[in-house]
Amino acid sequence: MSTMASVLEDPTLERHFKGHKDAVTCSDFNPNRKQLASGSVDKSLMIWNLAPKARAFRFVGHQDVITGVQFSPSGNLVATSSKDRTVRLWTPSMKGDSTVFKAHTAAVRSVAFSYDGQRLVTASDDKSVKVWSTHRQSFMYSLNLHTNWVRCARFSPDGRLIASCGDDRSVRLWDTSTKHCINCFTDYGGSATFVDFNSSGTCIASSGTDSSLKIWDLRTNKLIQHYQVHSSGINSFSFHPSNNYLVTGSSDSTVKILDLLEGHLIYTLHGHKGAVNTVTFSRAGDLFASGGADCQVLMWRTNFDTKSYQDILQQHSRRSTPDPPPHLSDIHPKGPHLHHPQSTAIQISPTVADTQSADPQVIELGQAVHSSMLSNSRMHLTSTQSATANGHHPNSLAACHVAGSREEELKVGRNARRGGSTAKSRTGAGGRGRGRREEEEEERAETHPLEVLSGHPSSLDSTLGHIVQQLDILTQTVSVLEERLTLTEDKLKECLLHQSHILKDVQASRGRRRRTASEETEGSPVNAPHPD
Repeated sequence: MSTMASVLEDPTLERHFKGHKDAVTCSDFNPNRKQLASGSVDKSLMIWNLAPKARAFRFVGHQDVITGVQFSPSGNLVATSSKDRTVRLWTPSMKGDSTVFKAHTAAVRSVAFSYDGQRLVTASDDKSVKVWSTHRQSFMYSLNLHTNWVRCARFSPDGRLIASCGDDRSVRLWDTSTKHCINCFTDYGGSATFVDFNSSGTCIASSGTDSSLKIWDLRTNKLIQHYQVHSSGINSFSFHPSNNYLVTGSSDSTVKILDLLEGHLIYTLHGHKGAVNTVTFSRAGDLFASGGADCQVLMWRTNFDTKSYQDILQQHSRRSTPDPPPHLSDIHPKGPHLHHPQSTAIQISPTVADTQSADPQVIELGQAVHSSMLSNSRMHLTSTQSATANGHHPNSLAACHVAGSREEELKVGRNARRGGSTAKSRTGAGGRGRGRREEEEEERAETHPLEVLSGHPSSLDSTLGHIVQQLDILTQTVSVLEERLTLTEDKLKECLLHQSHILKDVQASRGRRRRTASEETEGSPVNAPHPD
């Protein structure tokens, strides 16, 4: 077999996505295969279009680090969890709308939909796991046996079980009908960082800060596989939909692929600088994404799921510097491991520049960025503030759409497409030359999903749009200053008027005193004639 055919079976770096301003913490593919979502320490949700040269969209609203993200099964909602104690449900469209609710009394570490999309499960530093109704937007129940921060919680495919794990070094299994904990696995050497079911629901896997990954068979409640292949804590993992493979991301800066049927580590991917915080397979398994401390998201084509591990290993044996085959001791169905982890996988370093993906243009959506510059009389309440002001209980959903977002996203969306022309130009002199087709496209863009807007506007359009945004901010700032000047003038006038009245009163008082004094002088006995 030729070398080229051999290379094609390796995972390959398909694209990189750059736009986050801080570490990437979580990621998920849209079931429609057109988008990838990621959350970050920079408090923003990014939705990347997988179409070449398509624009990316930044959703702003959370007040602290985003810790978890997941598309609903239908792809029409995106759920995010945050250290700001809230969960948001976003509509991934140009409206940038989100529903926010106070989910916990401490940082929320993860959020996930049930497989039918009817429920959400959240895990928090308040030591609880909570379940919510998605459509009724209401709290359902809480699971409270963890004794420390809960890092992750997931539904089983049939919705009958919930798995959770956390800093109490335990993995718990819950029955959603009885709300009871039906099993607890506690043999962890450190915090349990991530947990999930395989696609058939027969197994759960969990990872830990002790760099281990364990897989339990739920039919026997026994540990069936134990991998110790990373040199630092595992932050995230994802089952391939076939259940034959699993991808892991670790603080040792690597992504690793495990063959679960053979029980071996088969690939180590070196694409990130710094910790890898998130890895996820697409719903079809043909792609997987990784994100980390280097602020970027890498998208890989799987490739290796087309052939068996033995076939791939045979092909790679013809390489000039073949790696040793993986150790059988990498899998530990019984007892602790007794060996030091070695580099046993086929090492892949994407040294060739990625020519398929220039950094996409980013469109800002969501909460108004410049609202803090407005006077109190014009200040919009953010969704979180309005929820607090209305006195909602922490476990109640406050369906608060982000104030001011509609006006902001319309300005940004239209300016980016039309080079800064405003909505009024449709009927003005600048709008007469515009065709009906262009107007229809704009109307679609305001209400349809983001992939409608795939394409890349010219740099001039982008620059003009940015200038118009800055002018909007300056105009609002000037209007605030004008209001304040007017108030100051009014106060000065009042002061001057008041002083003039006082001055008149003082002058009148002095005049009266002078007249009184002169009258007294004229009538004094000193001036009377002296008698002889």
